[in-house]
Amino acid sequence: MNAPSAPQPLPLPRPSSAPHSSPTLQLAPAPPTLPIPQALTAPPPGPLASGSRAPATRSAAAGRQPQPRHPSQPRQPSELRQKKGGRDLYLDLLRALALIRVVAYHTFNWAWLTLAFPAMGVMFALAGSLMARSLDRHDRTGTAVVRARMRRLLPPLWLFAVFVVGAMFVNGWAPGEDGGRAGWAELLWWIVPLNDPPAADSDWARQLVAPLWYIRAYLLFVLVSPLLLRAFRRMPWASVTGFLALAALAQTGLVPLPALLQGPVTDLVTFGACWLLGFAHRDGLVSRLPAARVWTLTLLTMAVGGWFGLTHPTEEGYDLNEIPFAQALWSFGFVLLLLRFRPRGDRWVTRLRPVHAGVVLLNSRAVTVYLWHEVALLLGVLLIDRMWQVPALERSLPLDADWFLFLVGWPLIGAAVLLIGWAEDVAAKRPARLWPRPGARA
Repeated sequence: MNAPSAPQPLPLPRPSSAPHSSPTLQLAPAPPTLPIPQALTAPPPGPLASGSRAPATRSAAAGRQPQPRHPSQPRQPSELRQKKGGRDLYLDLLRALALIRVVAYHTFNWAWLTLAFPAMGVMFALAGSLMARSLDRHDRTGTAVVRARMRRLLPPLWLFAVFVVGAMFVNGWAPGEDGGRAGWAELLWWIVPLNDPPAADSDWARQLVAPLWYIRAYLLFVLVSPLLLRAFRRMPWASVTGFLALAALAQTGLVPLPALLQGPVTDLVTFGACWLLGFAHRDGLVSRLPAARVWTLTLLTMAVGGWFGLTHPTEEGYDLNEIPFAQALWSFGFVLLLLRFRPRGDRWVTRLRPVHAGVVLLNSRAVTVYLWHEVALLLGVLLIDRMWQVPALERSLPLDADWFLFLVGWPLIGAAVLLIGWAEDVAAKRPARLWPRPGARA
């Protein structure tokens, strides 16, 4: 990813970088073995929701059976497997694991975590699936969907900005010190984060704002999704391949970009293929891919991505967060495996009550956890510094261990959920809740 870099404050590591009705028609099954480009555009076989056959009806005008949807036409919401308003707990589990991985990476700074679980690619793919689901709704236009997504994202960001920008002002920061009036004008990026918002020239300030690159990239994807979804459904395979090719071009640097556009464009082309995989998952195209071809495609993309990462180390080492092309290929292959070979059903999640409760909480407060986890880690460092001054704690606790900071950070994240998380409910026009639990309406 093209995450902005920041020095390491204190012992904290430098961060790298948030029911449809069943159809009444029997759809014709696609041939079982197709090349990947055709498989991506093939229609799903049979009824997609009920699993039972419905009698074919005759056209009143022509006196013949209606024809099934052509493969090039987008699927209608009534053809989709997921029920309206329902949650896919498997996807929610992946998002929860991705958030935990983000916090772990920013605590331990282990480069291998970007290979073991490419969390950002997973988060973009899941967001793309949800965005396609919203755009498929008949009761909203594409513009209304974009506005709704922005409404759910921006108020929690504004609350975060009040805290962070206020702290920078209290510590003597003035945005116009270096850029004059232009520096003050850049405060607009704190309101609509289409670019990196300005921050004070201090370690702690850069530490807190560095993860905002994801908020910026997510917002840009939301804005272009109505057009992206239309292009994807016309040329799914070409669209995915095009983003991977653009990631390779961005890695080479052959096309110079203004400094204002370099970060946003690089992030879009790096994770664009994952966002489109979310579209493909929503349309049922991923589950239609033959398993053997999925393994072949996955091994190919991850092998090339891994090879490129190993042969192009940066100052941070073999960290995919700093190698866009390797990140794009590795994340694409990894996410494709997760979406294609998923468990059957999700009762295994609900049976594990603590896991289910954690998944519901993290998904209901995903923006809060992502925005405030760096604040929690920074406060954790300050708290541990105080503990060193207590002889009993110094002797009995592993105060110098990163895993201890990881443990200290989560209660502080929980405090942010309690104090600030309600803003996500207000932004989504839901009843405010202090601590979301399973069984409550989302």
